[in-house]
Amino acid sequence: MAKIVLDLHDIFNSGREIDAELNRVIVEAREKRVALVEIIPGKGSGQLKKRVLRFLGQSEIRKLYHRLEKDDKNFGRIFVHFRF
Repeated sequence: MAKIVLDLHDIFNSGREIDAELNRVIVEAREKRVALVEIIPGKGSGQLKKRVLRFLGQSEIRKLYHRLEKDDKNFGRIFVHFRF
């Protein structure tokens, strides 16, 4: 199964850039019909993960993907599943 990986470690302190990258990866997954996007906010304090989850929870973004999964074995990963 093909997947797209987005690692947010390098841009963790740039809110505008984080939102732009999250938008880009969602659009790319839909255009290329990729079923899975792995987002890596890292473990840290958890603030970046909360920001990513808030972004993904927005109603206009939520309707673009099928479901969201938090990795129960690795706190620093989020999986976004698409259905085509």
